[in-house]
Amino acid sequence: MQEKRKIQIIEWEDLDKRKFYSFGVLMSLTVRATVYPATLIRTRLQVQKGNSLYRGTFDAFFKILRTEGIRGLYRGFLVNLFTLVSGQGYITTYELVRNYVSRYTNNNAIKSLAAGSLASLVAQTITVPIDVISQHLMIMGQGENVGRFKPRSKTSVTFGQSQEIIIQIFRSDGLRGFYRGYIASLLTYIPNSALWWPFYHFYAEQLSNLAPSNCPHLILQAVAGPLAAATAATVTNPMDVVRARVQVEGKTSLIETFKQLVVEEGTWGITKGLSARIISSTPTTLALVIGYETLKKISLKPELIEYRHW
Repeated sequence: MQEKRKIQIIEWEDLDKRKFYSFGVLMSLTVRATVYPATLIRTRLQVQKGNSLYRGTFDAFFKILRTEGIRGLYRGFLVNLFTLVSGQGYITTYELVRNYVSRYTNNNAIKSLAAGSLASLVAQTITVPIDVISQHLMIMGQGENVGRFKPRSKTSVTFGQSQEIIIQIFRSDGLRGFYRGYIASLLTYIPNSALWWPFYHFYAEQLSNLAPSNCPHLILQAVAGPLAAATAATVTNPMDVVRARVQVEGKTSLIETFKQLVVEEGTWGITKGLSARIISSTPTTLALVIGYETLKKISLKPELIEYRHW
């Protein structure tokens, strides 16, 4: 019987950095454009009261498409593209921290958890101000009185609308307003990132033990990614709902926001947007895993290619 090959992880020192960053930006742009509508729907579901407008993910999709068109599904997208910077910051931090921690331990779970946590910290520090702006653009046209800031002119182009929201936030809350929900974001995305990487490697290894020995590792990784994303999303969704409400409604207390959510909508309130999150994370993670693992393979230093097996 052919011996099973352990899934090999391409580490930071194995990469040609020029190729890695050049192809990485293109990959990130493609993925973001593909999954943005699901992100918008998730945000609208999380900030609405009860089922006042949308009854669920698919209901929201068809209503937005019918009343606002394709453009409605991409509200705030151009502003959100600035998060490409945070994406590069995330993966650079992840790889560097993983490389550093490997000096002290060979435990893959520990390396993944530490690197995923710090990478998310860096990324959220860059992303939160962009999220605060883009989320107010996302909920335009929602048909209910949500959000503290809205463009006064309905005919303004996207960047004109963005400018109005930026000015309103600054006048109302100063620079601090752009980091509203920052702690909630950290409490959501750091655990999510810290959980995703260990689960990703864990599921990939378990699948490799079950799959035929000649099964391509990329297929196993493509299955492991969404499984890890669904696991992490389920655990962290309550804080994600709180984060969205803090940022959009201008609340200051995470605890009070959580209590109000449970009082108004019951325990099920903390699951708001979970299906949209899992639905959006599945193709997102699938594309990211295939793209990222392929990116690392084509960015591998030439002298190492013949020693790697996929």
